[in-house]
Amino acid sequence: MIRIGVDVGGTNTDAVVMRGKSFVAGAKSPTTPDVTSGAKAAIAKALEASDVAVDAVDAVMLGTTHFVNALVRRRDLSPTGIIRLCLPSGSSLVPFADWPRDLVEAIGGRYRLVDGGYEMDGREIAPLDEAQVLNAVAELKAEGCTEIAISAVFSTVRGDMEQRAADLIRAAHPDLQVTVSQEIGRIGLLERENAAIINSALRPLAVDVVAAFGRMKADLGLTCPVFFTRNDGTLIDTVEVERLPVLTFACGPTNSMRGAAFLSGLENALVVDIGGTTADVGEVRDGFPRLAGTSVTVADVQTNFSMPDVVSIGLGGGSIVNADAGRIGPDSVGLDLLTKGVVFGGDTLTASDVAVAAGRAEMGTHPAPAIEDLDGLVAEMDRMLGDVVARSRTSAEEMPVLAVGGGSVLMGPVVDGLEVVRPAHHDLANAVGAAIAQVSGEVSKIVQLTDDLDRDTAIAQVTQEASDAAVSRGAEAGTLTVLSVSDVPLAYLPGNNLAISVTVVGDLNLETA
Repeated sequence: MIRIGVDVGGTNTDAVVMRGKSFVAGAKSPTTPDVTSGAKAAIAKALEASDVAVDAVDAVMLGTTHFVNALVRRRDLSPTGIIRLCLPSGSSLVPFADWPRDLVEAIGGRYRLVDGGYEMDGREIAPLDEAQVLNAVAELKAEGCTEIAISAVFSTVRGDMEQRAADLIRAAHPDLQVTVSQEIGRIGLLERENAAIINSALRPLAVDVVAAFGRMKADLGLTCPVFFTRNDGTLIDTVEVERLPVLTFACGPTNSMRGAAFLSGLENALVVDIGGTTADVGEVRDGFPRLAGTSVTVADVQTNFSMPDVVSIGLGGGSIVNADAGRIGPDSVGLDLLTKGVVFGGDTLTASDVAVAAGRAEMGTHPAPAIEDLDGLVAEMDRMLGDVVARSRTSAEEMPVLAVGGGSVLMGPVVDGLEVVRPAHHDLANAVGAAIAQVSGEVSKIVQLTDDLDRDTAIAQVTQEASDAAVSRGAEAGTLTVLSVSDVPLAYLPGNNLAISVTVVGDLNLETA
């Protein structure tokens, strides 16, 4: 199988051509404001370098920053209303209570609280009032909302009321797109609700993004299917991206970690991915990123959908250096490194200039600048990277540090006492991670154990559900492996209850894609 992997970064867009598990060729192109032009150029360069015919490509895997950038920049967000099923309780903290004011204004900040929701043991707080729901939708539409999100108290215990409300709204208002929180988040009403709101606000943009990449594919003469990469390092098809764009938020760091593990052959390691603006550090176990176990902050909003546990700092190849203060970053020239960096003929001292002057890298068209306190600046870079690696370690276990990304030349041979390894094609690791992505199935549910249903049987049943989900999303049944299993007793529920989560992964089956 021949795959093209693409990863859109803040500075460069990378593309690689893979034949099975073998690297064939790769290329970089500057990221463009419209994103797709840069991706198109990178793919064209990679294909040219590979001598692979366009019609021989079986699939294209894309990692894009479109959606998280829209949220961070407060742009291209659709007016969204949230309906919370919670009354007569659940109104102490209203929706948007913990959001930044400018983001609330960008989305609209409209909400309604109606009867419904569940207690922690699955009993109804109140029956669903269909008239209330329809009145709430009519009011939100009148206030300018074009997207609707629905959350219900403890919908992760019972999701049928959210689904009934969504079906009711879709039948009465076919023009509205509806997001239900149980499809995205986990236990935690506000965080799950926030994720649903963000998803709804991004859905129209997702449709435009998918269409734009479709036009790019046609312009390149590609006839194969296109997939996007998810936060967990697996694949999502274009239909699912249009419905659940938030699942792609952290695909950049995830792709880098997956690619680093693949290129190095090391399935357990720390990964430092340094781009033009930031350094992202995370841990891979069994070749997949360690996921955050608690709520995750995205653009200053608390959410709880699945995201890799990544620590980021403002240090990259384009980070601006204040030599007098001995400070590097967090400001960066970003996309303009190739024109503003001193070694490229510009007049802005960057971290890349420091790396060249210190002999850690060779790049640019001009000589390295003379820097008065070069040793001090190199020591500051090493301190920053050492600190963030130390923060990312979960134990004193000795493990290698995989340095990837175009800015990884900033790193020395040792960081925080650990050996630094740069695998072949390390500067294209993110695109490689996209190219090798598999298909996943994930099921999280609360199961009550009985005399007829013990723990092992319950886990086996949830594992089978996750396997079925993976196959339904395009995984090849014969390649399925269990990536993770967790079961947590829930003492606050009556009876013997377990919260069971299982993730299964498998190779893409193009015959069903």
